[in-house]
Amino acid sequence: MDDKLILEKDDTTEIDLAELIFELWINKWQILMAMIFTGILAYFVSSCLMTPKYTSVTSLYVLAQQDNEALTTADLSVGTQLTNDYAVLVKSRPVLDQVITDLDLTMSPDQLEKLISVENKSNTRIIKISVTYEDPLQARLIADRLRVAVGEQIVSVMNIDAVNTVEEASLPKKPSSPRVLRNTLIGIIAGMVLAAAFFVIRSVMDDTVKTSEDVEKALGLPLLGSIPDSKSNDIAKSKK
Repeated sequence: MDDKLILEKDDTTEIDLAELIFELWINKWQILMAMIFTGILAYFVSSCLMTPKYTSVTSLYVLAQQDNEALTTADLSVGTQLTNDYAVLVKSRPVLDQVITDLDLTMSPDQLEKLISVENKSNTRIIKISVTYEDPLQARLIADRLRVAVGEQIVSVMNIDAVNTVEEASLPKKPSSPRVLRNTLIGIIAGMVLAAAFFVIRSVMDDTVKTSEDVEKALGLPLLGSIPDSKSNDIAKSKK
């Protein structure tokens, strides 16, 4: 029983926070170089290797009114709930096929669907459609044609009185991705974390004896004396 306790005690690694901080401090230049390297790498990948993409946004408002009567609170509530159904129709196969045919796009409906994102703000009946593509002009054309095709599909399927345009598709002037500055900052932080983790793990795993304190910790006995290094003494004498 005693032997087992001794073994468990010997296997325990004691971590000194001050030593870890000192280890990071003496390796600060290596950590800084790692941050610069990963930052430059992230900037190069983002600005040179990743293809810029542009996002065009359009939005429409669905008006469900019957018999020309004034809209009631119940009508608005039901209309808001149905907006989620309208959003699903944006990516429906008939709509996607219609857009591909009208614009003569060389892509499949599944590929076109991946370019589209739909947003419906809560408590509103406004559908926001975003199209992200490599060509800003083509992104705008797809978004505009998609808005028209969706409006026709909603009127036909849901028996809606009208689908009004809130905002025509915009022509993006700046790429929406990649975000070079953000990616560069992430690269710098990643370099710092990885380099710091490396030096911390190396310090924790290092069980070599370097100082008199290490000897006392390893043996559990007080150190009575030390023998000076003869080579160090010879060098010191030669300097005199």
